[in-house]
Amino acid sequence: MSFSTTSSPAIEVNDVRKRFGATWALRGVDLAVQPGTILGLLGPNGAGKTTIVRILSTLLVPDAGSARVAGLDVVRQADEVRARIGLAGQYAAVDELLSGRRNLEMVGRLYHLARAESQRRASELLDQFSLTDAGDRLARTYSGGMRRRLDLAASLVARPQILFLDEPTTGLDPRARQEMWQAIRALVQGGTTLLLTTQYLDEADQLADEIAVIDRGTVVANDTPRALKASIGGEQLDLVLPDDANLPYAAALLERITDRVPAVDGEARSISVAFDGGPRTLTAIVRALDDAAIAAEDIAVRKPSLDDVFMRLTGAPTSETMQSTSHDLVGREAA
Repeated sequence: MSFSTTSSPAIEVNDVRKRFGATWALRGVDLAVQPGTILGLLGPNGAGKTTIVRILSTLLVPDAGSARVAGLDVVRQADEVRARIGLAGQYAAVDELLSGRRNLEMVGRLYHLARAESQRRASELLDQFSLTDAGDRLARTYSGGMRRRLDLAASLVARPQILFLDEPTTGLDPRARQEMWQAIRALVQGGTTLLLTTQYLDEADQLADEIAVIDRGTVVANDTPRALKASIGGEQLDLVLPDDANLPYAAALLERITDRVPAVDGEARSISVAFDGGPRTLTAIVRALDDAAIAAEDIAVRKPSLDDVFMRLTGAPTSETMQSTSHDLVGREAA
């Protein structure tokens, strides 16, 4: 998706800081999201992602810096900001004792829509998210994917200009994730601006126009997915050993040949490293391993991925082991 960088940002964050007790959750964050685009916000657990979302959605007040949403200050004009945004968290916030339709109608009434308008909007959204057939069933009978779609529909009742999605596909099966991706793409095609926090790197790669990587409360990289992957350079070598005994020796060998610091995963008995030089460097690596009597269970060459970018920038585990298990948003992000 192409977008203009000359228009005013839909979301603008300048040197925002936030502390919980003695712990700084945000240490001076700068972000800008252009209208009608998706910014993917990546980071390890506790990096500050949810804290940013809570500040931008007026649920937290920053200790320093400023943030504007739809041109409005999130502190001084909080009520006006709330009228222009939607928020869907990683856990579906639906009333299980109400039907899907009644959930949406209730949200409409909370936004001061007339009863008839709330009912009409509920019907529109049930149809948009393929929930019409289940609209009159109690939400407690919905699958996880259906609940998440209902939660997203609820965040759109008031037709927000800007939508914050905080890990919206956490815990969903692959089919339900694909359905959510389709819904998110449709929203952006309709002009909605999204800030998406996610721990699935493939999700950010698929959906985001730009990606900001946050670590320990600061933004350590901000660019398009393609540019971030290109910044790693060259190709990526993945080496798996039969056991972990030779991991340190193999890692030192790869570092000497490639002049790059490899990423080592002891549990998976694997080493990943970027390298240039193509077949010549690969041949040198294979010969060196053979000379050192280090057997390889598997060796593969591939293009860099966002996992590689994430590991290089944060040193944190990849998307397979990044999943959060805490429901305590503020406490988790402050940790």
